[in-house]
Amino acid sequence: MPDTSATPLPTGAQMCNALRALAMDAVQKANSGHPGMPMGMAEIAYALWHRHLRHNPADPGWCDRDRFVLSNGHGSMLLYAALHLTGYDLPIGQLSEFRQLHSRTPGHPEFGLTPGVETTTGPLGQGLANAVGMALAEKLLAAEFNRPGLPIIDHRTYVFAGDGCLMEGISHEAASLAGTWRLAKLAVVYDDNGISIDGEVKHWFTDDTAARFRAYRWNVIGPLDGHDADAVARAIAQARQSDRPTLVVARTVIGRGSPNRAGSEKAHGEALGESEVSATRAAIGWPHPPFHVPAAIAAAWDARAEGARRQSKWADLLARYERQYPDLAAEFHRRMRGELPAGFGAAVTQAVAAAHDRRESLATRKASQLALEALAEAAPEMIGGSADLTGSNLTRWSRAAALRVDESGLTPGRHINFGVREFGMSAIANGLALHGGFIPFVGTFLVFSDYARNALRMAALMRQRVVFVFTHDSIGLGEDGPTHQAVEHAASLRLIPNMDVWRPCDTVETLIAWSHAIERRDGPTSLLLSRQSVQFLRGKADADAVRRGGYVFSEASGGARRARAVLIATGSEVPLAVQAQAQLALAGVPVRVVSIPSTTVFDRQDAAYKSGVLPEGLPRVAIEAGVTDFWWKYVRAGGAVLGVDRFGESAPAPEIYRHFGLTVENLVATVQSVLSRERQS
Repeated sequence: MPDTSATPLPTGAQMCNALRALAMDAVQKANSGHPGMPMGMAEIAYALWHRHLRHNPADPGWCDRDRFVLSNGHGSMLLYAALHLTGYDLPIGQLSEFRQLHSRTPGHPEFGLTPGVETTTGPLGQGLANAVGMALAEKLLAAEFNRPGLPIIDHRTYVFAGDGCLMEGISHEAASLAGTWRLAKLAVVYDDNGISIDGEVKHWFTDDTAARFRAYRWNVIGPLDGHDADAVARAIAQARQSDRPTLVVARTVIGRGSPNRAGSEKAHGEALGESEVSATRAAIGWPHPPFHVPAAIAAAWDARAEGARRQSKWADLLARYERQYPDLAAEFHRRMRGELPAGFGAAVTQAVAAAHDRRESLATRKASQLALEALAEAAPEMIGGSADLTGSNLTRWSRAAALRVDESGLTPGRHINFGVREFGMSAIANGLALHGGFIPFVGTFLVFSDYARNALRMAALMRQRVVFVFTHDSIGLGEDGPTHQAVEHAASLRLIPNMDVWRPCDTVETLIAWSHAIERRDGPTSLLLSRQSVQFLRGKADADAVRRGGYVFSEASGGARRARAVLIATGSEVPLAVQAQAQLALAGVPVRVVSIPSTTVFDRQDAAYKSGVLPEGLPRVAIEAGVTDFWWKYVRAGGAVLGVDRFGESAPAPEIYRHFGLTVENLVATVQSVLSRERQS
């Protein structure tokens, strides 16, 4: 008679070895990648993904799913293998195309490319900081929307991190805030394998990591054996009971299973080699060919049925919530869809009209605060703060309560004091945006965008709606001197793909810049704002023209056909251009003044519009209190650029402007010189 006994269930070891095999096979086929971390963390991944993670592979966007962040993103094949095995739309053919052109399995996880990837990681430590933002978003949304017996927001954020993540300074910034905010639903598993690319980290990383995190007021578990899946699963269960964020210290062997590479930096960043892959197969008892997972093991990993059940249970909860709290439910759905309130556009229009009517000469940082007064009240999903510069960045509006967490619990607020943590602040903002339900904004001085630079790049790479507020945008900040005077920063930010950069000249441009940043859903925006007052010289409030990034601010006397040159300016230098225009007109030289508050937006306009603003054949002179190289693409041969191609000086702002020749008189003389050269040519 045939054997009718049930097929034995696969063991946990076999399920872990499926992760190991897929990782080493993919890296070997690509002959590129990092097999050691996936092989060393297989039991940890099994403990989390198979026993604890609440998710639905059929719906990666389910808003109440647990978030998983692979901060040590070089071990991306661990995540890809887990996504494939649990049932995400990531077929085995994609794993076999690891690191190949147009595959959904790039070298490091990329948000928006691979289903189930919550954030782009690779620059170490930033994934941990993103996760802090995600956990903060969950805590704040739960406080705002949950009602007794109806916790529609109730999920956790899990992070895998390695030595490199914890060596990076951003881990200190983010972990310190996570402890202060008591993000109890955040758990980090630290892969303590003692190996980095250069070898044994004991020669350069001797921190007492557990003590460090206890000092941040985290719950710390371990060290424990990271290859004991039961011990790891128990630790994660303990973390779920804590009232603080948890660090699980898990000791592992990098490249576990590889007879000759395990425990060595050789397993870290290069393929094992065909012979070592074969030896590893034999050592772990995995006789299957590359990229083959036996049906029983695949079935044991499959999380689709359980995920559907969990999401269905949540949907029933949500339906009850919708019946009892229809208005709150509608607001919750709007927020999670990322749509602005119906009245937001009207609020912008009203604010622009009021700004034009007031005609105030203000520092654009103050104009930014006035914009927040109007727009943040119209968009309750806006939340943000400053890196200990609230009174200088003016990132708090009058009705914004401060976020506070203490022994008595959470006091929700839309103003966040980030402390002196520019990099951590910016990466946390990315996490808030990635989670959904918020439009975050963060502020510091423009010169300190250098501290946050890679988080800005990651926001742009992931096309996240984050607003970066950078005040004290030039030598115009005055006496603090060259250490604080931004010179090269505006130009460098404009070079970041997907980053929109605005340097407005008055209250109207500042409002439009803010509204553009809030409305934009395909990338981040940087707002560069002045410390010093900027004269209001606008003739009319043409919001549509401003929205195009560059426009005719003041036409030449006698009309466009009489213009003999074009003055191009941005930010606090626009009034200089308008005053120079007036002096040139008295001398019989009519010129057009063009304001380009956002070169990135202006560059996206069609050729006809751009040539209408900057007509061919007219010489051009640009002025900006920063490096000059950037402006030559607009000025072209025969023109001139006034700017600052060296570091600044410590003195009152008017004196510095005179010192560097950023004056009306010099601008007039430069235009006359350009026209003289043109006549002679």
